[in-house]
Amino acid sequence: MAWHHRLIGKAARFYWRLRRPRTLGVRAVVLDRDDRIALVRHTYADQWYLPGGGVKKGESFEAALLRELSEEIALDGLRIEAILGVYHSRREAKDDHIAIFVVRAESGVAARLGRANAMEIEEARWFPLDALPAGVSAATRRRIAEYRAGTIGWGDW
Repeated sequence: MAWHHRLIGKAARFYWRLRRPRTLGVRAVVLDRDDRIALVRHTYADQWYLPGGGVKKGESFEAALLRELSEEIALDGLRIEAILGVYHSRREAKDDHIAIFVVRAESGVAARLGRANAMEIEEARWFPLDALPAGVSAATRRRIAEYRAGTIGWGDW
């Protein structure tokens, strides 16, 4: 993991404790034709996560989601199928609201999965839903379980 990303993360968490900002985020359960899920490991964190990120001021959830997926896993031309849920997190001293979408990558698109930004993404890979890698974050496991159960989620992250 890059030491400068850890340092930036610590500075951001200190700022958030002082300001307590309200933030909006998007993440996606990105599936290919074989129902494998795309997960990422960031350069500044040790676990596997759903791809996604922050919603910029003036940006819609849809635009933010498609931008983040392009920036993180180098996929464009994705089809948003559903919203999985909207969650609330107070971790890192933020008042964060995260919308999770179910997104489908067609076979030609899915073949291009990769790290779009090597400074941010350590690794991006497809995994079968029943063979997730070790080190998947607890919240990511909960979102995947909700998707597999066919439930709409809400509440705490």
